[in-house]
Amino acid sequence: MAKLIFFLAVQILLLAVVSSAGDGEDFFRTMDRKLLGLHKKEKLTHFKVYWHDILSGPNPTSIMIQPPVTNSSYFGAISMIDNALTAKVPMNSTVLGQAQGFYAGAAQKELGFLMAMNFAFKTGKYNGSTITILGRNTAMSEVREMPIVGGSGLFRFARGYVEARTKWINLKNGDATVEYSCYVLHY
Repeated sequence: MAKLIFFLAVQILLLAVVSSAGDGEDFFRTMDRKLLGLHKKEKLTHFKVYWHDILSGPNPTSIMIQPPVTNSSYFGAISMIDNALTAKVPMNSTVLGQAQGFYAGAAQKELGFLMAMNFAFKTGKYNGSTITILGRNTAMSEVREMPIVGGSGLFRFARGYVEARTKWINLKNGDATVEYSCYVLHY
């Protein structure tokens, strides 16, 4: 008898929970844009940073976590990065932040990567803010364009694009410095 009472109590409780959940109409709601700062005029910010991809030495900033499927191309390889972003080409210039994410070999017949990374700024006006880049990088092209798909902090609701240009590469060990010219629309 105690089991029957327990069973009925659980059923009544479940019925109460389901009936109070409603039909989902309260799940979505329209918000006032002002609450998120979206009433302000949108700004276009342009800046350049230098991305240092260091594969060699005792403290690499890029490590391969998945090797390529064949030795003839980078296809299938995945590398995690925590690359310095500097104000100028030399590695010892002012560090503005870090590029954190990964790149993966996504092309079989050329050196082409899927880039997924955040530029996390650590100094100046944009300290604590990020932009997120997600796109195709054909590394042997002179200029590569990738979209900015979002951001945080002062770059909340960001969109735009970056242009990447290789400034220096060591063909023996793979170390490289790439200029990222960033065009960011944000509030």
